[in-house]
Amino acid sequence: NTITFNTTISACDKGGQWDKAIELLGEMVLMKVECDTVTFNASISASKMGGEWQMSSQLFSVATQETVGSNAVTFVSAIGACEKCGEWKQALQLFSVMAQRKVEMDTITSNAAISACEKGYEWQKALHLLSAMVWHEVES
Repeated sequence: NTITFNTTISACDKGGQWDKAIELLGEMVLMKVECDTVTFNASISASKMGGEWQMSSQLFSVATQETVGSNAVTFVSAIGACEKCGEWKQALQLFSVMAQRKVEMDTITSNAAISACEKGYEWQKALHLLSAMVWHEVES
């Protein structure tokens, strides 16, 4: 069932087995087991740990377009994947989508976006994000 698959995907994520996590997601689809927000969050996180930002981005797109839904964890996982791989433009795009959809921003998400800017030597954009955090009173 969904909970069993989600737990196993999360275990693969924590064990650094991103490819196995994605295989399990594929099995869920083939077996017509319902995928939920937790399924996609765990799969995006596993992709992030594997440095697979493109896979994270694809999973993020599916999660936000399907009836599955997304939440702050979905965004932070996808932004974190971009940050890990130095894809600051993609991270900022996701951060912008998060704001457009009025998903509550937190320190973790903001820090991931700022860190992506830092890795891309985009200090002005990092300062802008910090100012936005202060303006929106994101707690640190």
